Amino acid sequence: LQRIGLQLRATLENITRLRAEGEDFRWYLKLKCGNCGEVSEKWQYLRLMDSAPLKGGRGSATMVQKCKLCSRENSIDILSQTIKPYNAEDSEKFKTIVEFECRGLEPVDFQPQARFAAEGAESGTPFNDINLLEKDWNDYDEKTKESVGIYEVTHKFVKC
Repeated sequence: LQRIGLQLRATLENITRLRAEGEDFRWYLKLKCGNCGEVSEKWQYLRLMDSAPLKGGRGSATMVQKCKLCSRENSIDILSQTIKPYNAEDSEKFKTIVEFECRGLEPVDFQPQARFAAEGAESGTPFNDINLLEKDWNDYDEKTKESVGIYEVTHKFVKC
């Protein structure tokens, strides 16, 4: 059992509280089997709302899957209480925005996609459905008449 944190780094322009919004937010990951080292070819997503039972009545996890190569049953859990916003003062620094509890499955890559939310740093103007797939996003804040943006999105995984 290990805990792995996903750290985000981005340059924020006039924006704060960048966050994963809602129970149905999709964390797109590539996962590696800790037993045989096989890495999923396709992006797989985890959502808070998903739950699957563990073998032998040991509770449940966000995702339970059998490795195609070695048939080991592995699981990974989103620790909901660890989901944190990325704020204006975090700009250009790595910050852990979520932690996963891993049993035999380890995230090795992350792809930010849709459904991020944020707000204007000064105005509090809400921006919803931000898509970070291109690693850059920009818009305009009517209240402050300023451009807002999220640039150079990058990530790394850390052991917690």
